[in-house]
Amino acid sequence: MNFLIWVTIFSSFLVTYLSLPYWIKSAHKNGLVGKDVHKIEKVDVAESGGMAVVMGVCAGILIYIAINTFIFQNDAKLIYIFAILTTLLITTIVGMVDDLLGWKKGLSRKIRIFIVLFAAVPLIVINAGESTMAVPFLGDFNFGLFYPLLIVPIGILGATTTYNFLAGMNGLEARQGMIILSVLSVVTYVSGNEWLSVISLSMVVSLLGFYLFNKNPAKVFPGDVLTYSVGAMIGMIAILGNIEKIAVFFFIPYIIETALKVRGKLKKESFAKLNPDGSIDLPYEKLYSLTHVAIYLLKKFKKSGKAYEN
Repeated sequence: MNFLIWVTIFSSFLVTYLSLPYWIKSAHKNGLVGKDVHKIEKVDVAESGGMAVVMGVCAGILIYIAINTFIFQNDAKLIYIFAILTTLLITTIVGMVDDLLGWKKGLSRKIRIFIVLFAAVPLIVINAGESTMAVPFLGDFNFGLFYPLLIVPIGILGATTTYNFLAGMNGLEARQGMIILSVLSVVTYVSGNEWLSVISLSMVVSLLGFYLFNKNPAKVFPGDVLTYSVGAMIGMIAILGNIEKIAVFFFIPYIIETALKVRGKLKKESFAKLNPDGSIDLPYEKLYSLTHVAIYLLKKFKKSGKAYEN
């Protein structure tokens, strides 16, 4: 089984890492590029690089299925794995459409919410997760049909959309995904769900391959296609591994970010203001993102009194 794990995660990394140079070249050729707003030199940077991450994850998972099927004759979790792939690909489509239409235009909020809720259908029809959950002051409570029909779609919607909020800096989205999914992979492995751990790690290594091109100065941006797919994966691992409370704990920064975004009526951006010397500053008088909080603290406590993206 160790052979299976290593082949799966190595394949995910390799597909992402090797496909990104071609994606970057193609994006430049077809005008799918954007400007790095935190750089003085406004060079074109390839957009939607998260597609390579999804390709890597799907390749790794399919290889995992193939080895299990043809070598180990084990198909115990196939229905769950294909549900994960289906949900992942639906959220990827949403992100890609948003990227192609432009992040300030994109799909309307209502349509986006509807499609992301639809993305939870594969998990609903297989009755994913455990309907009995520990509720504060109530103890163990069985939600019955309300769990697959209500809690699962809300969980996928919340994880997918809020993960998209905390973004905008080179390498930020990839690093966050690697940290959260690495922890979830350890938790699922310890709890006896090794198959979920492998799937989680396949996205971790794909994000690592992407990060090598996305770290400062970025050669490619993630796009909504990455943030939506990573958020959906976190939600699915939490539901199928019955570790919702742990996932919610790690999503506290995103909950805070959502509150700050609501404070700005969902119109304020997380980007910083670029100064002539290359340092970054607060773009508004008030704080509307955790990135703004970080800039404020760096300026306050650093001896130079300046904050930089890297």
